[in-house]
Amino acid sequence: MSRNQAIRSFSNDLSISHSQIFTYLTCSLKYYFHYVKQKPPERISINLPFGRAIHSAMETAYRPLKNGGQVEPVSTIIQVFEECLNLDLDAATVPIVYKKASPDRSGALALGKAMLEVFHESIVQTVQTAQIVEVELPLSARLYTDEGQPTEFKLVGILDLLLMDDAGEIIIVDNKTAAQPMSQTSADDDHQMTAYSYLLAANKFIFPTAPVKCRFDVIRKLKKPKLEQVETFRTAQHRKRFARIANAVLAGIDAQIYMPQPSWMCVDCAYSDACKSW
Repeated sequence: MSRNQAIRSFSNDLSISHSQIFTYLTCSLKYYFHYVKQKPPERISINLPFGRAIHSAMETAYRPLKNGGQVEPVSTIIQVFEECLNLDLDAATVPIVYKKASPDRSGALALGKAMLEVFHESIVQTVQTAQIVEVELPLSARLYTDEGQPTEFKLVGILDLLLMDDAGEIIIVDNKTAAQPMSQTSADDDHQMTAYSYLLAANKFIFPTAPVKCRFDVIRKLKKPKLEQVETFRTAQHRKRFARIANAVLAGIDAQIYMPQPSWMCVDCAYSDACKSW
């Protein structure tokens, strides 16, 4: 199977997302099962539907503020979270793998409620210090070779939140939930943020050679959840390197290079049985 068949189309163009690039880099065999074979998952970690539900709730909170509206009551965003999570779990056709922080459905709902209460407290501070430019912003941009030649592929992505500070500078915000704190090194090396920077530059939100401010808003999955912010930045050199990585991934897909990559991520893998029999 060629990469033309392996990668989904976006607006009638061949495309690749950061999620696909990340999956291939962390385990190309998982990429093969998920994107090439489109194999149904054997199990689902609670982290996936939980994260989707949290993001839906956050979008509900941020979107009215973009248009000058009022802060939604915390009960409203919690209701969105609960509805989204329950719908996902009710629709699941494979086992759900629960975690220590959320040992069952009721535990996941309680954790999400506590995390969103912490998030809601931070919203007022966000809108006081920056203007919301966009919420859940979808973008696409052509990938180029090192020689500056356009490829047939576009990079696609959806940015959680785009802010503008008092100095008129753009800030990319990515919302995350995690049990462990994010280190500065992890924030500085994160390919997802570089992909977002690439998309912003290509779509003229920033000058092609300009650096861009970035921030991870991480809500920790603790008994008493807390919001931690980790700031970083991306330059034109970061974007150039990311394009090289993306093109290398595409070359690997085109050559049908797929192999397992054992790591701590295997614990949550939806294809562990298929991997063992590969």
